[in-house]
Amino acid sequence: MKLDELLSKANDTITVRRVYGEPYEKDGLTVIPAAVVTGGGGGGSGHDEKGESGEGAGFGMAGRPAGAFVIKDGQVTWRPAVDPNRLIAVVGLVVAAYLVSRPRFFRAKARAVREISRARRHH
Repeated sequence: MKLDELLSKANDTITVRRVYGEPYEKDGLTVIPAAVVTGGGGGGSGHDEKGESGEGAGFGMAGRPAGAFVIKDGQVTWRPAVDPNRLIAVVGLVVAAYLVSRPRFFRAKARAVREISRARRHH
């Protein structure tokens, strides 16, 4: 892809519609969904030893739900989206950290108890 084509596609891709969905209304309640969108791109050109030239470019983006703005009776509230995959990953990391640190904690506790016992015997 040529650089000018990349910029044109990026311009078409990065729009507010990627971040905010179409609002919908029901029974006096308006919901505007929102997402977190990230992207990046790069390009370049060059010449080889034969004097031939070329250029190339690439662009990528990703998005995930962030939540929604809820409008009811003139009041706007933010309702965050819950990503179950992220939640499971965080809980898994916490459990793993607990399991890894537990033996150290018990060894340290046992060492402290031994030190206290020795100190009491010497007094």
